[in-house]
Amino acid sequence: MLPSMFNVKVPVAERNEVFLMNTFTDAQVMVTPDVVELLDRLAAGESPRAESERATIEELAAHGFVVNDRAQERRDLEAFFREVREGTETLKVTVLTTLQCNFACDYCIQGDHGDYNKTAARMSMETAARVADWTESRLAHLGSSRLVLTFFGGEPLLNLPVMYYMASRLHASCEARGVELVINIITNGLLLTREVVERLNPYGLNGVKITLDGDRDTHNRMRPLRGGQGTFDKIIKNVREVAHLTKIAVGGNFDADTVDSYPALLDFLSEQEFADKLSKVTFKPVIREKTQAAAKGLIPLTPIAADGKPLNGACMTSAGTGVSRVCDSCNFVDEKMSFLREETKKHGFTTADGVHMGPCEIHKNNAHTIGPDGSLFACPGFAGEALQSIGHIDGRREEYRTQAQRNFERLQAWTECNDCAFIPVCAGGCTVASHNELGNMHAPNCHKTSFEAGVLTLARDAARDLAAVN
Repeated sequence: MLPSMFNVKVPVAERNEVFLMNTFTDAQVMVTPDVVELLDRLAAGESPRAESERATIEELAAHGFVVNDRAQERRDLEAFFREVREGTETLKVTVLTTLQCNFACDYCIQGDHGDYNKTAARMSMETAARVADWTESRLAHLGSSRLVLTFFGGEPLLNLPVMYYMASRLHASCEARGVELVINIITNGLLLTREVVERLNPYGLNGVKITLDGDRDTHNRMRPLRGGQGTFDKIIKNVREVAHLTKIAVGGNFDADTVDSYPALLDFLSEQEFADKLSKVTFKPVIREKTQAAAKGLIPLTPIAADGKPLNGACMTSAGTGVSRVCDSCNFVDEKMSFLREETKKHGFTTADGVHMGPCEIHKNNAHTIGPDGSLFACPGFAGEALQSIGHIDGRREEYRTQAQRNFERLQAWTECNDCAFIPVCAGGCTVASHNELGNMHAPNCHKTSFEAGVLTLARDAARDLAAVN
């Protein structure tokens, strides 16, 4: 018997105890130091010294903190990733209704302020019908009991006819099959109206994620309309009108210059009448061009190619946690993420805990991103980069798509992470970041310190909860 490689320990000095978590089983316990000492002795190859220690080991083993041997644990890990990859219970389809956007965020891949939006792809009703055909076919083939349909972009609300059509049609087909339909929208919020929400609610609208990049002045500077006008007041007005009709998640994108404005945003949100209706509030770092100097504590990414053209077509500013987990494992910034997570919780909002972040959908065979022309992608972060398309809804066979599919099928960055305790929730990091930053999507993109900060937060929460009970 020996300790699991997935154990993480955090001393809690005020209780003279240790918070123990296993990232594979998700077991979380507060133990006394002698239990940790027992685990250390097991790691050193020692046997239990008393019958009471044997009982403790059995209890620890029941929750995955102690295992029989490392080889079996690695086989269990491989089986876990195989199950993640091949699971059929839920079919996830992210539809990019358009790559056009009405905002001009300077950090966005569509914020080039040039002619990109004039030529950006927009899904036609004919293509929408083919996407619905394809989705129904996948449901029939997999026998899934749940369909998660996410509308994304670009700004998805710029193409409402496609959204309404697909929601209505897939609701009917799911109802006929006894399949649960869950609809999510990721939007900048400017066109979010009561009419949109009421139109989609009967079809299974689960919630909407909108983006606020700091307090009013900061947001208006970071996320203006293409004409330069501010957008904060209009978005808040829209949220106020629909928050009682559907769940609203708030996301935000920060950099070194804007991060200090987020406490003011949280103050503002906590004072609004819709504050208790916000399902989640989560912030992440801005995606930056590789050549830009990285501010201390920020992870730069490369959304723009060397020729200045958009590298990826999907709106990566919306990636991250929220109603729809489009890219929950992207772009961690350890110190600032921890700071904002604590501030968010202090204001009474639910936020991501920094640990339960993956594996993301790129590792799931039955999670698909569909571009406006019907091209299939492994995740939204690669949508719009044509050579990364892994197929097409019409089944066409083209060598570059076949090669891309094979490339994604062999993603196993975690195999280079040795015995890192966070492999089950990280899977080697964000593939988009590895592709853009390292030039190799198969290389690990490590954010271990961010996960460690997340476990520290869980430990503090556990200690606080125990103190409240006692």
